[in-house]
Formats: sequence, structure tokens, C-alpha cells
Amino acid sequence: MEVDGADMGFETVRLFLKLELFQHSGSFKARGAFANLLMRKVPPAGVVAASGGNHGAAVAYAAMKLKVAAKIFVPTVSSPAKVQRIRDYGAQLVIEGKSYDDALAASQAWAQQSGAMPVHAFDQVETLLGQGTLGMELDQQAPHIDTLLVSVGGGGLIGGIAAWYERRVKIIGVEPYASPTLTKALAAGHPVDAEAGGLAADSLAPRRVGELVFPVVKKGVHSVVLVDDDAIRQAQKRLWQDLRIVAEPGGAAAFSALLSGAYKPAMRERVGVIISGGNTTAVAFDG
Repeated sequence: MEVDGADMGFETVRLFLKLELFQHSGSFKARGAFANLLMRKVPPAGVVAASGGNHGAAVAYAAMKLKVAAKIFVPTVSSPAKVQRIRDYGAQLVIEGKSYDDALAASQAWAQQSGAMPVHAFDQVETLLGQGTLGMELDQQAPHIDTLLVSVGGGGLIGGIAAWYERRVKIIGVEPYASPTLTKALAAGHPVDAEAGGLAADSLAPRRVGELVFPVVKKGVHSVVLVDDDAIRQAQKRLWQDLRIVAEPGGAAAFSALLSGAYKPAMRERVGVIISGGNTTAVAFDG
């Protein structure tokens, strides 16, 4: 979706929004979920996944469509909208622990016990390949962009996109200050534990960036910027007020980098922004 930059307060910028909130299951995660279930042999026990919500909904949706059993583990921070999506798709839902890492540990224990196939939210080759299809599509839809802003949690999305573009565009990661997984990994030179909280904790707050993801991102991502929760809220509000787009906090994080000035585009820069998801309860953004 091309947007008049002047209408959004960016008079000298051409702006392109990739609206993944309209994707199956409400976020880009459907890409990686289907890649896993179609490229791997699913055992009779079905599949199991841990998620802040969006990945779980995507795996549940793919499992429903492909008629396989699915068990999804989510933490207590998962939003009611995402929990309901998982239930609506017919997966068995388990709420376990306070964080994504708690849910992940429980899902791994279930995989060992049951023989179900684990579908990792970001640190798996098939997941990265699936998320990379977003880059392939955007390359066709907006072939002349200079820069692409991508929100970062575990890094599956930005890793898949970076692998597709191979530095043909400037890819900027956007993370909340409350969960700077990639920022800390880049500073350390390898994945390390980081804080895991904030407004977008149900989508952008694993404890650390993926081991498979990190070398791909280190090679293909230009830089990472940080945004605070207020900037994310303001981005949600502007997307709704100006474009009638309802994005969840994690889905609006990349756009918040533009609004807050965390990323400052150059004159006549052609900027792509991924609105990565819209699984949220109704919010009065007009207030």
C-alpha cells in the first residue's frame, strides 16, 4: 500500500506499507507456519508450538486447514484476542508461565513426551524460509524502495527478509527498549539474554534472538533502532486515525520508528514499513 508521505507528516518521503495484519490468522506468522507444515513430515501426534500469540494462531490455522492436530502453549501475557483466535481454530490451548520462554519450555517437554513435531516461532530453517516470502512479495510490489523498517522479536521475520534482499535495500530493525533482543546480541557479538517486557511483550519479547537467525541478520541488516512504549501507542493511534488500520502494538512498532524520529529518512527516501499484525482487542484509538 503506497501512502502519501505528506498526509502522515513526512513531506519528502515516499511511504509503502506492507499490511500483514490482513494475512491469514492476522499476522505474517502464517507464512512460517505453512512452510513448516508443508515442507516437513507431520507425525500422527501432530504439531506443537510455543508463542506469544501470533505464531500460535498461525500454527493453529495451518493445522486446521491441513487437518492435523495442534497443541499451542502461550504465556499469561498473550492477549485475549490471540488466545481466542487459537481456540477458534480448534487447537488445544495451554496457558503456561509468565513469558514466552516459559511456554517454550513447556512445549518442548510436550514434544518429547508425545512425539509431536515442534514448530519454532523463529529459530528454524522452514520458519525463516516462510517469513522470507514476505520479502519476495514486497520486492515485486514495491521494487524501488530504498529502506525497509521491520519490527524484531526473535528475529524470524527480519532474518527471512534479510536473506531475500541480500543487502539490496537498507533493512532497519525496530525493537522496543523493553525487549532489545537483537540490540544486545549485536553488542555482544552473539545471542544473549535480554529484558522481555513492555507493551508489545506478546509478540516482540522472547528472551533472546534466535541462534540460526543471528548470523543472517548480522550479515544482512543495516542497523537496529529502539522505540519506547509511548511511541508504539502513538503509531497505533496514527495508523487508525489516518488510515483506519488497526495494528497491534508489535504490528505498529516499525512505523513508530518513523513517527518518533528513531529513524530519520533522507530527502525523497522511499521507505517501506511492515505492519506485521493486527491481533488485538478493540481499542479507542480516537481518544
